[in-house]
Amino acid sequence: MLHEPANNNDVVDNAINYKATLGLKLFAAYGVFYLGFILINVLKPSFMKTEVLFGVNLAIIYGFTLIIVAIAMGLIYNAICTKKENEMNKQEAA
Repeated sequence: MLHEPANNNDVVDNAINYKATLGLKLFAAYGVFYLGFILINVLKPSFMKTEVLFGVNLAIIYGFTLIIVAIAMGLIYNAICTKKENEMNKQEAA
């Protein structure tokens, strides 16, 4: 059994700067959304008891929304980065 790295370090990633910038922007956007959750809990925790949708309180709705948004942002990041990598690799090959 060979014990070597799983990835090939000879491959050049032309889109690394784009992917890093996009990742930081998405992280900042999610951070602002999460900061809202934290601020509500610190400044006005009783507000989280408010029934929002179908008798479910804000804490549950906001919490599940944080999870769903994180998954959606991950999928969006992957799709955008894959498209950009393919685009930049075509340019280099030409």
